[in-house]
Amino acid sequence: MSTLSTLDDIVSLYEKFGHNTYDEAVTQVTHGVQCAQCAVRDGAPVHLVLAALLHDIGHLLEIEQRQSGIPVRDEDMRHQDKGADALASLFGPKVTAPVRMHVEAKRYLCAVDEDYESGLSPASIASLVLQGGPMSIEESASFRTQPGWEDAIRLRRWDDEGKDDGQPSATLADLRRLLEAGVR
Repeated sequence: MSTLSTLDDIVSLYEKFGHNTYDEAVTQVTHGVQCAQCAVRDGAPVHLVLAALLHDIGHLLEIEQRQSGIPVRDEDMRHQDKGADALASLFGPKVTAPVRMHVEAKRYLCAVDEDYESGLSPASIASLVLQGGPMSIEESASFRTQPGWEDAIRLRRWDDEGKDDGQPSATLADLRRLLEAGVR
């Protein structure tokens, strides 16, 4: 697995694998940039813009793992944890906690908002099953006790919004610009 110790490491990972679509209609680069643009539009603080931009980097790490010959099983690979762990050397918990919690946020929203699941993309619905389905009442209550759960909910909503194949595709330059703006 890649070591992400510099911004160039992140950009390099997106250069290698950001063209992949992971069952969505947009590439990883476009999805991350669209999510970050949603965060900017909503006036989110810089740490949430970065979290929105990078929340699915764990998927790229999984692709890299497959290409290195390490077997990947047909189960939830916990991309959220892989991504948060890989980003921890560069960013603090304000960035990594929402990344780590964005899947839980989807499960939570499916449990508490009766209309939420019907608005998910087909790929998000399929992955929901692997990720444990909607939370139970007890899981939902526990989720709300975690620091930063509200940020994770915001990130999750941008995640759902950032899959618009009707928008122009984003470029690595777009990704780099958002990344560099976020670390100043």
